[in-house]
Amino acid sequence: MTTDGLVLYKLIILYMLDRVDFPLTGSQISQFILDNNYTNYFNLTIAQNELIENDFIKPTVERNHSLYEITEQGKEAIELFEFKISDSIKLDILNYLKEQKIELRNESAISSDYYPSNNEYIAQCSIKERNQTLLEIKITVPTQEQAIHICDSWREKNEEIYQYLITQVWQEE
Repeated sequence: MTTDGLVLYKLIILYMLDRVDFPLTGSQISQFILDNNYTNYFNLTIAQNELIENDFIKPTVERNHSLYEITEQGKEAIELFEFKISDSIKLDILNYLKEQKIELRNESAISSDYYPSNNEYIAQCSIKERNQTLLEIKITVPTQEQAIHICDSWREKNEEIYQYLITQVWQEE
């Protein structure tokens, strides 16, 4: 791998993150880059790790995936070096983000995780929109299996639960 290649992979990641107003998962970034054959997984991992180490992107680890956001330093870098990305790659990125926007947003907006607490487990589930928390619930359960089940079910049932809660809270007597 050449130094120029590594720089390009970093710039592609920064460009992607700069063009959305929500975090992207590692798999969303890698899907785009690998599906378009820009590089291999090994080089992509090196690029991501160097961006994190140099504070250009900020990772947040959730139960089954990592979310990435561009930092102020990353925004400055892409502003200065965006010209090194070809117009065709930029167009590929913009088309990917446009075609996948709802799916990309939903994947990063719905989160769930669990953690141990006093011989029990707390399942923490949330819905975010534009970095604003719409709903966050914490449920204490006796077993790890129950916490995992709640987290897994949250992906499928979050809209239903949100609608139910809103209806119940706003219901007039």
